[in-house]
Amino acid sequence: MKQKIKFGTDGWRAIIAQEYTVDNVARVAHATAVWVKENFENPSIVIGHDCRFAGELFTETAAKVFVSAGVKVKMAKGFVSTPMVSLGNVKLNASLGVVITASHNPPSYNGYKLKSEHGGPLTPASVQAIEDIIPENHGVDLANISLDSPLVEIVDLETMYVDHVKANFDIKAIENSGMKLVYDAMYGSGQNALKRILPNIDFLHCEHNPTFYGQAPEPIAKNLKGLEAFIKERGDIDCALATDGDADRIGLYNGSGEFIDSHHIILLLVHYLAKYKGLTGKVATAFSTTPRVEKMADHYGLPSEVVKIGFKYIADIMVAEDVLVGGEESGGIACKGHIPERDGIWMGLVIWEFMAKSGKTLDDLVAEIYEIVGSFKFERNDLHITEELKQSIVANCEAGNYKSFGKYNVRNVGTLDGFKFFFDDDRWLMIRPSGTEPVLRTYAEAPTLEEVREILRITEETICK
Repeated sequence: MKQKIKFGTDGWRAIIAQEYTVDNVARVAHATAVWVKENFENPSIVIGHDCRFAGELFTETAAKVFVSAGVKVKMAKGFVSTPMVSLGNVKLNASLGVVITASHNPPSYNGYKLKSEHGGPLTPASVQAIEDIIPENHGVDLANISLDSPLVEIVDLETMYVDHVKANFDIKAIENSGMKLVYDAMYGSGQNALKRILPNIDFLHCEHNPTFYGQAPEPIAKNLKGLEAFIKERGDIDCALATDGDADRIGLYNGSGEFIDSHHIILLLVHYLAKYKGLTGKVATAFSTTPRVEKMADHYGLPSEVVKIGFKYIADIMVAEDVLVGGEESGGIACKGHIPERDGIWMGLVIWEFMAKSGKTLDDLVAEIYEIVGSFKFERNDLHITEELKQSIVANCEAGNYKSFGKYNVRNVGTLDGFKFFFDDDRWLMIRPSGTEPVLRTYAEAPTLEEVREILRITEETICK
């Protein structure tokens, strides 16, 4: 009996040549084709891949399965970002989007993401429906299916995306601001698009390298030491943007080489769009995000909602309601005026436009949000531990066994998705097992970075003893 393929928080991911094989991709594609034919008349699928190893092979495998089922395929040539596929889905009026990507996972992984007709992640119920019908054998003679077929159209998703960006941003204001900007693609699929949008800024790690030089392409501080060093060495950079492997997550640095986390970025976006642009709408954030977002929303009289972790839950709200900003701690953020999808480049351009239009530094703008919600720092620590220990820690959390972490006494616990231990109004800790990796994540917020790291250190000592 073949291994059951399961979708995690954001798609199916597995190690290439172990579980992530041509045969298994074809099995998933078969279920995708069955589902899309059951749910759409005259269905079509937009498909593309990022920079990972054998992306073209796996994309063509899925496309052949779709063709064998009589489904129209709109296929990108060359690597593209996830937001490009999502936007293409909307612009081309397709039924479904498929992205061959493992996002920010280590280089040994690849994956399979599903995108809805609205451009955001496919609903959890629909993903589950597809997962439930994945067959043990796909039954497709892949070697004898040609992609030179009337059912296959080659589409230029990158140009479509670049044109869309240029139509929605004041690129001239950014170019004429005098700001020194830098973009780190982390060898990911955003590397060519930003060169076309802002060709005169500085670029780092914008070459095609499927190994990512051995580094998981996740835009968090510990993975961006080269960018940090570049900023400090140059001394004249105003802001730096980094995106992950499929360019839907954002990382940001100020001019002194300090990492600006997603909590701050979400707050900056709400502040800019509400105060400076006069826009309204709900603010939707994932459970691991700072409660200060709700405080910012209250300040501007905006409704807010906290949902489970996984951008698909935010996307569901964005499709159904008027949402100003939706975002997660992990760097996946969306905002009004774009598709209901995470987009690292788009969010970076919003921040750069904010800086250009206001004439203020990123630090000036962060100071403005601190005046409203108070200053804070945040950090996440991923614990690579045994499955047995991980399950033991989760069991202890569920049983309410953690009453304190060192000197920090637990005041109350949130359990929407993981375990969020509140110590006081300015300090909290969260413990949550990853849905896609063999990892236990710990998160902390406090007034200073030193205290954040102390909380994380004490937490590891407490739960891993």
